[in-house]
Amino acid sequence: MRVTRKTISTIVTTAAVVMLIAALPSAIRDTFETGRVYLLSWQFLEELPQRFTGPGRFRFVLQPLVAILLGWREGRADARAGRPPYLYGLLVIGGKRKEMVRSGWSTVRDLLAIGILLDAVAQFLIYRQVHPGAALVIGPVLVTFPYATSRALTNRVARRLGGGPRPSPG
Repeated sequence: MRVTRKTISTIVTTAAVVMLIAALPSAIRDTFETGRVYLLSWQFLEELPQRFTGPGRFRFVLQPLVAILLGWREGRADARAGRPPYLYGLLVIGGKRKEMVRSGWSTVRDLLAIGILLDAVAQFLIYRQVHPGAALVIGPVLVTFPYATSRALTNRVARRLGGGPRPSPG
C-alpha cells in the first residue's frame, strides 16, 4: 500500500479532531466546576507567557516560519497564474473567493492540525490538562496571519518583478 500526501493529511487532521473531542469532556467539567470558559478567562491570559517558555516553545518560531515559506511558494504560483494577491482576492474579489479559500486550506491544513496537536501536548506538559478552545486558537493564529500575509506580499513582489501576468478582476 502506497502512502500518499492526502493520506498523511487525513491522518494528521483526524488526530487533531480526535484529540479535541477527547479533551472536550474535561473542558466541560472544568467550565461547570469553575463557572468560566478557560479561553475567555483571566487565567488564560495569565498563563499565556508560560507557553513561550515551557515545552514546545520552539513552535512559536517554527510554525510561523513554515507558514511564511508555504505562503511564499503559493504567492509565486499565484503570480505565475495571474491570480490576485491572496488577501485582496479573499476580501474584494468575490468570484474567486471559494477557489482561494480552498487553495489556502489545502496548503495549511496539515500545519494547522499539527499546530493544534502541538498546543495540546504543550498544555498537557505544562498544566496537566488540555483546553481544546485554547488549542483551536493558539495553533491557527501562529499559522494563518503569516501565511496569508506572505502569500499576498510574495504575489505582489513577483508581479512587480515580472513574475507573471496582471490579475484580472472578478
